[in-house]
Amino acid sequence: MPHAILIRDAQEGDLPAITAIYAHHVLHGTGTFEIEPPTLAEITARRADVLAKGLPWLVADSDGQVLGYAYASWFKPRPAYRYSAEDSIYVRHDGQRRGTGRALLAELAVRCERLGLRKLIAVIGDTGNAGSIGLHQRLGFTHAGKITGCGWKGGQWLDIVLMERALGAGQTLPPEENVQSRTT
Repeated sequence: MPHAILIRDAQEGDLPAITAIYAHHVLHGTGTFEIEPPTLAEITARRADVLAKGLPWLVADSDGQVLGYAYASWFKPRPAYRYSAEDSIYVRHDGQRRGTGRALLAELAVRCERLGLRKLIAVIGDTGNAGSIGLHQRLGFTHAGKITGCGWKGGQWLDIVLMERALGAGQTLPPEENVQSRTT
């Protein structure tokens, strides 16, 4: 019987597992355009940067095992983008298609909306990444575009797929200026 998946804030002790999950995707996939897996120190610094900006970094945990992780980062650094974030989600290679990504992305969207964000953007590596594209579609993201041949990895040119999802009132109302202030 499968164990329940708990979505929680990532802790320092989760970082070795997060580093291993991401390293597998860097080395064996096209969902990220990184070529060399970052070190534990680099992943630690990236998480610290996300948290310093007041954004969420989550893990999916089942009986103390990290099955995947997700976080939000600012879409662009300029102030006009302060209500838009980009999501990143990675699930352990031996645990995909079990609802982990869905649980992570759903909670990430809830947390971002609570922060006052109005748009969540997915920049998905590789048009052949049906798993990530399908996951985002199932959670209300719509296709926003494609940039062809913008990445070179594994001896091939790769596209990126852009998807978007409105949060809260989306663009139908002006934002409340008293929501969390953004730090870049």
